[in-house]
Amino acid sequence: MKKVVIWIALSLWSVMTIFAGETAYLFSYFINDSKDGLHLAYSYDGLNWLPLHGGRSYLTPAVGKDKLMRDPSICQSPDGTFHMVWTSSWTDRIIGYASSRDLVHWSEQQAIPVMMHEPDAHNCWAPELFYDEPSQTYYIFWTTTIPGRHKEVATSESEKGLNHRIYYVTTKDFRTFSKTKMFFNPDFSVIDAAIVKDPKREDLIMVVKNENSNPPEKNLRVTRTKKIEKGFPTQVSASITGKYWAEGPAPLFVGDTLYVYFDKYRDHRYGAVRSLDHGETWEDVSDQVSFPRGIRHGTAFAVDASVVEALKKKSWFNDKDLTLTGVYYYPEHWDESQWERDFKKMHELGFEFTHFAEFAWAQLEPEEGRYDFAWLDKAVALAAKYDLKVIMCTSTATPPVWMSRKYPEILLKNEDGTILDHGARQHASICFASLQGIIIQDD
Repeated sequence: MKKVVIWIALSLWSVMTIFAGETAYLFSYFINDSKDGLHLAYSYDGLNWLPLHGGRSYLTPAVGKDKLMRDPSICQSPDGTFHMVWTSSWTDRIIGYASSRDLVHWSEQQAIPVMMHEPDAHNCWAPELFYDEPSQTYYIFWTTTIPGRHKEVATSESEKGLNHRIYYVTTKDFRTFSKTKMFFNPDFSVIDAAIVKDPKREDLIMVVKNENSNPPEKNLRVTRTKKIEKGFPTQVSASITGKYWAEGPAPLFVGDTLYVYFDKYRDHRYGAVRSLDHGETWEDVSDQVSFPRGIRHGTAFAVDASVVEALKKKSWFNDKDLTLTGVYYYPEHWDESQWERDFKKMHELGFEFTHFAEFAWAQLEPEEGRYDFAWLDKAVALAAKYDLKVIMCTSTATPPVWMSRKYPEILLKNEDGTILDHGARQHASICFASLQGIIIQDD
């Protein structure tokens, strides 16, 4: 029995270590038409992203013509406060703003009138936040078209009149703002700028979308600068994305690996490219990432792991009012390559626990005295990866075939004298000393 207790303790320790670490990652995003508001997902590795709060919204939009909350961009300040800006309408000249200490309870929403001084401005799209540490200043930058203001580019009929550039304001307190100025003015229509600091080279990387529509570009490009106040070179890199339309880049360093996540909006899925050399070369890793269903343009950002753990523990209802839901699972009966797919699906469906091994004695002890827990350890760890608690069952209902053959006296006998053979559940009686001895032999 001591061996079993030690094994259970080690299994629990291995599950707990999955969540032990200093850094985790959050992704703010919207779904559908964005009217239900802010959604959050989390990851520990930058590849597997899971929805928080059961995929429900944390904040419903309350400002703007259309009361949308598209393209939510979140930045954490040095004092721990989270600041967020978003697109409030397709045709507004304002952007939305709110702040929070815990990403659950938010301040009153405000409209920042960034383009109200430009009566011909068509839009304020995809605002992004970036905190510049040297100047202790927040930069807010977004996309706007002002007809006739910039060098004309050829457009498709459906995008006639749209010729975007990136504008910005700065603030230190989100109460007063600088005058709106041009931030990035290349010789192409540009949208969806996003900035990340390179922790090794200590310069700034900005990813933008080339929005030219005739001929269509619709791809992501990169430019770099040492100091944000000096601006970014308008000579950008070649496309870092493939032969598909991409938008809404969200750059994120996970260790020394730079990911750029983006919306493959024509394919109705999210994708990613990755650089292992700080942006010199890129590879498409779209087939290696997983995101919540329906995710649209947002921001990826690093946080202390305690922030994610707190969000995972937040309950919007009293525990006494909740009904926990779980599902049976038999990993020993499925190919190991399918386990992660199944646990991920359980999580997405809202299940909170699963249970293992009530019929797995033959797999746990394939021969008398020889034990194999490796497969079970892996299954428990994968379940924990997708926030599933595991109920570990005893397997006495199905003694293995070697036991039935070596100790035939354990087989049940019906009232008419018929002896049950091996192959059914509960075919043995624990009344026999031989079976009792095997069950407790580890005492």
